[in-house]
Amino acid sequence: MQRTRRIFDRLAALYDQMDAAYDKAAAPLGFTCADCAQNCCISHFQHHTYVEWAYFLEGLEQADPALAKRVVDKARENVEATQAALARGERPRVMCPVNVDGLCSIYRHRLMICRLHGVAHVLHRPDGRFVHYPGCPRFSELAADEPCVPGTDVRGPVIDRTPLYRELAAIEQAFLGSKARTLPKVDMTLAEMIVQGKPF
Repeated sequence: MQRTRRIFDRLAALYDQMDAAYDKAAAPLGFTCADCAQNCCISHFQHHTYVEWAYFLEGLEQADPALAKRVVDKARENVEATQAALARGERPRVMCPVNVDGLCSIYRHRLMICRLHGVAHVLHRPDGRFVHYPGCPRFSELAADEPCVPGTDVRGPVIDRTPLYRELAAIEQAFLGSKARTLPKVDMTLAEMIVQGKPF
């Protein structure tokens, strides 16, 4: 347990870095998610790390029991609705089970993509590709008069996700240890993680 606690503390410190990077990019433009019609909480996000999965479930276990039950019930509904949309050939637009009255109810334990989505970013991938994203429509509109990042169509303050992803990958490796060679890759929505429970 002490080993897991140290790894979770390392993840929490990385999350603090992500939050600071987000704020640094968002603040100069006055960018917020308040009253956004294209709510990220209904986006079909896939998550890819066991350590974030386990850390989130720790947060859910620490929540008020009534809230935790509500989240689990909503997660089951979310999974069913998502599967139905996919069966129809549609991209799911289903509210995140953790969203309560427009706010994340397990906020301190929310996953990486929930912390970084929306603002412009660049990423140097391990395969050598350089990926860049201009941000969500609201961010792009606010950044329309900002200069472009050289070699991209990305404008405004930008997060370089590269060091954040590298640290997350290192934390994941430390968390899994020898299990990394045998466990399948994670490619799940948060609702699916909640329904399944502990990853191992």
